[in-house]
Amino acid sequence: MTVLNGSTTDSASNESNKLLTNASSLSSANTALDEGTCALSNIELERRAIRKKQNLKSVLTSIISTLVLLGVCIAALAMSPGWPRVRETFFSGKYFMLSLPSVLQGLMLNLQVLVFAVIGVAILGTLIAVIRTSVSPMLFPLRAIAQFYTTIMRGIPMLVVLYLIGFGIPGLQLFGRIPPAVLGTIAIVMSYSAYVGEVLRAGFEDVHPSMRASARSLGLTSGQTVRLVVIPLGLRKVAPALMNDFISMQKDAGLISVLGAVDAVRAAQISVATSYNFTPYVVASVVFIALSIPFIVLNDWYTARLRKRELNGGTV
Repeated sequence: MTVLNGSTTDSASNESNKLLTNASSLSSANTALDEGTCALSNIELERRAIRKKQNLKSVLTSIISTLVLLGVCIAALAMSPGWPRVRETFFSGKYFMLSLPSVLQGLMLNLQVLVFAVIGVAILGTLIAVIRTSVSPMLFPLRAIAQFYTTIMRGIPMLVVLYLIGFGIPGLQLFGRIPPAVLGTIAIVMSYSAYVGEVLRAGFEDVHPSMRASARSLGLTSGQTVRLVVIPLGLRKVAPALMNDFISMQKDAGLISVLGAVDAVRAAQISVATSYNFTPYVVASVVFIALSIPFIVLNDWYTARLRKRELNGGTV
């Protein structure tokens, strides 16, 4: 009996020692992980070295290929027989500096048109999307009108819409004289609201029905569900597409010059007419490019962020 008790005591003490050893090992491992001092295996170190080498090789290859392509383009331009005349006609430093102030002054009008157009497109496009995604029988006439509107406006070129609005509305003689910038803004809103409305509709319909059901089960009304659940979730899904539409709208704001508004494009055209040099058009192009680059970079960054979020299961 004494031997059994002794062996039982020894086995119990051995088990307790093993548990203490495992606990101390686990604690030390956790401490090492917390301090970032855990040792990496040789295989992982080799993998990291290979990935680093591949990344460096990819960067060098990209730089060399870019330099080669740039050199070929420069050489092709330099060896072209008409390059000196083209350089003086389109890339004259003298006319660049002369036309820059007037083009920048005209750009202010483009920015004003863009601000009001963005607000109008956001409101009208959202209304179109909400109407088209509704299922109420009472809204059927509005759904039919919205579908007809988006079908027609997406099929008409932007320049034709500008002509129809810019010369058609004043012809009715209902409102007196309307500034060309206002007419151009109306045309941009009418054209782009059809595109944005369809993009938003796709985002709203992509929201899972369970989200609507959950919102209704919490006591939200149909309107509250759309406003607080459907619209925020849908906007997140189609944000990159909306940014692309905004960049495109930013460029098309320069088309209001066909109605007589003195914007950046019209200012460049006036400079060309007085100097017989096409460099002011290049100035207007550079100005619009500089205006769109921040939004293009933001769009690329947000798209990459969404992709990373989806790959990581929404943890970003």
